[in-house]
Amino acid sequence: MKTAPICVILAAIVIPSASTAHAAGCIDAKSAKNGFILARPGIQSEFRPVAGGMVSVVNTYASQSPQKQFLFAGLIEVFRDSDTGRLAMIPFSDLRKLFPLKTGTKGTIEFVELSPSKQPKSTKTLTLVVKGKETFSLGDCKYNVLAVQETFKNGAGETLDAYTALYAPDLQAALARRYDEGTSKESVNGYETIKPLAE
Repeated sequence: MKTAPICVILAAIVIPSASTAHAAGCIDAKSAKNGFILARPGIQSEFRPVAGGMVSVVNTYASQSPQKQFLFAGLIEVFRDSDTGRLAMIPFSDLRKLFPLKTGTKGTIEFVELSPSKQPKSTKTLTLVVKGKETFSLGDCKYNVLAVQETFKNGAGETLDAYTALYAPDLQAALARRYDEGTSKESVNGYETIKPLAE
């Protein structure tokens, strides 16, 4: 008769501590400001918020040279640098007007790509459409994400790339990309783990 109350007390002690450990191991909106690492086999990406609403991302690959990017709000690439060259994407509109994103947000951004080794021949466009909300898991951590359809076109209107980014506003990071959505070839290319940057 005395064991039941002891079991109840032990359960009351163990369950909250397990919950706290889970919460402590996941990056939230507050801790994301200190930076974090997203990884999957073959790539590790270090995210650091910087001035002007930009996020600095350093990608380390298993089979190629490192790459550094600057992404506005962690979603729209504006600069890329690696051993293969540098590329700046200069928008002709205020990117801040698109954020914060919400379901139904639509926008088309005209931009020009500038590279030291290649003169731009025309402008390009990026169209964003926020299709809805989803949940995405990174290990034991779950995040609310927005499904953001991104379509890149050249000056002639031809599609250069198209995918749906699963974007976590709390982290200011795209956790995955979904290609060929709604077809038999649909695939998801995403990160699998998250952890804080080393102090």
